[in-house]
Amino acid sequence: MSYVEIPGAKVPIRMWTDPSTVEGSALQQLQNVATLPWIKGLAVMPDVHYGKGATVGSVIAMRGAVCPAAVGVDIGCGMSAVKTSLSANDLPGDLSRLRSRIEQVIPVGRGMHDDPVDPGRFHGVATAG
Repeated sequence: MSYVEIPGAKVPIRMWTDPSTVEGSALQQLQNVATLPWIKGLAVMPDVHYGKGATVGSVIAMRGAVCPAAVGVDIGCGMSAVKTSLSANDLPGDLSRLRSRIEQVIPVGRGMHDDPVDPGRFHGVATAG
């Protein structure tokens, strides 16, 4: 998966999502972070959305600094651990098809978790228990 690079004040903002799908307030937060004097890099994941102080779904690399507000503000929003019957031997060497299928049935992004995900949408995967 490739990224889109948009200019930032100190570093480019590398987005692993379509910038047109990112809400304006989150884009502004990303631009603000890209102006920090200690910023070394800024990466943006597909689940990016506005957060408290920094966007959720971004990775902020800094020189000689730690910013607690940039870590853990919204950790786990919309996340769920699911135990399956699969073992490593059940999986193919290339997981891209599996990942694509998971991405098709699990909504990501701000406002996409109003309804619970229906486990029945995972055709061919045991979801009981």
